[in-house]
Amino acid sequence: MQSKSATGASFCLKICWKNILIASPMETSARSSRTQKRRRWGGLREQWQLLGLFQIDEQHEFYHLTCMMKEGLAAAIQSISDHVPTAELSEKDFKSEVTHIHKDFTMETFAGPVFASLRGSLGITEQEYQQSLCSEHCYLQFISNSKSRADFFLTNDKRLFLKTQNRREITFLLSNLKIYMEHLKKFPHSLLVKFLGVHRILLPQQQKKFFIVMQSVFYPDDRINARYDIKGCEVSRWTNPAPEESHIIVVLKDLNFEGQFITLDQQRSWLLRQVQIDTQFLRRLNVLDYSLLLAHQPLHWDERYQGHSFANIIIRTKRSVIPSYSPKHLIVSVPGEVLEDNSSMIMSENVKTLTEAEYGAEVVHALPESTMLCGDTTDLLDYQAQNRRLLPNLKNPLHVIDGPEQRYFIGIIDIFTVYSFRKRLEHWWKRLRHPGKSFSTVSPNTYCLRLQRWVQDHTN
Repeated sequence: MQSKSATGASFCLKICWKNILIASPMETSARSSRTQKRRRWGGLREQWQLLGLFQIDEQHEFYHLTCMMKEGLAAAIQSISDHVPTAELSEKDFKSEVTHIHKDFTMETFAGPVFASLRGSLGITEQEYQQSLCSEHCYLQFISNSKSRADFFLTNDKRLFLKTQNRREITFLLSNLKIYMEHLKKFPHSLLVKFLGVHRILLPQQQKKFFIVMQSVFYPDDRINARYDIKGCEVSRWTNPAPEESHIIVVLKDLNFEGQFITLDQQRSWLLRQVQIDTQFLRRLNVLDYSLLLAHQPLHWDERYQGHSFANIIIRTKRSVIPSYSPKHLIVSVPGEVLEDNSSMIMSENVKTLTEAEYGAEVVHALPESTMLCGDTTDLLDYQAQNRRLLPNLKNPLHVIDGPEQRYFIGIIDIFTVYSFRKRLEHWWKRLRHPGKSFSTVSPNTYCLRLQRWVQDHTN
């Protein structure tokens, strides 16, 4: 005698078989297609989890979106290139909205002249910007362990990051764009991530998709052997490291960094001061939950000593101090290579000897006594007020700091979370749930001071 369960199973099998027999060929084909698609995407997701970065080819779910991004960005950049702002930015520039209509979508560009001006101040030409964003090479998707629902894309050269944002975050950025630009002008060596563009894609009968373009803090990423996302707290701040000798890209967190130090030696005081300046700026914006991105790689032998070359220091000092040079950077293709420049021409210009009182001990100690610098007393005071440093002869120098043994990549990202009523409620809930422990949702003032303290405690 059959059991009830066996009878039930037999009945279900008959029903399923009957449904298959009566299904139309079109339905069967659609079902088969969906099954194959699920299998394909399931396999791709497994690869994403293993690799961290995955090329967005024709089989990828974001392929069509990224193609539209490229096409829209190409038109937007060309439009700006044809009307490069030459005068001071106006209120109209900050409120600018330009729409380009394409075959299958519409692209809107916000505050285009403002971001073009910022790109120029960073030494990024419109041609370089377009080449990076609109090349024939596929974008890369970055699979993050962040709780954010945003999608992250990297240009194929890994120089620029694209990230989807919600309307609230974009509104916050654009409404504070002017004071953000003023902060970068006042402190051109700021650690804040550099936003290079804000756009929105509109598809017929679909939700609008906002995205931003920004510099990648971890560029160039060759030989980076560890990446960290630091918030200065302990709750949910541990990530399982990748297995040894694997190619998995894992961004570690605060608790993973315990027992380690950022060893900068003479540049430590500069970093402490700049973190203080940038976090106080974010506190005034009433934001929290931002992260200090940190990565490191070992220096080659020639990289450890090339920074002490007299000609190299002259060039780095000129680029770091003279307003027309900083923060613009030149690209070096070989580690430790000194940029071509005529140091005798630099020395023959109107010069003034550096003194410890004028520039601060951390800069003077890095320079030989005979080092000279262009500029007058106003320039010197301006340098000290802006907390500038010697920029390395490297790509992305604003986010790169060399210590005695390691090269560090440092930047502050995710500056959109306002301390709203909802966040205040979240703060009280976490206090009840995690008594005696530190967590990310605290007041902007507490968050600011706590991150400053973390940097102070973990540098030497």
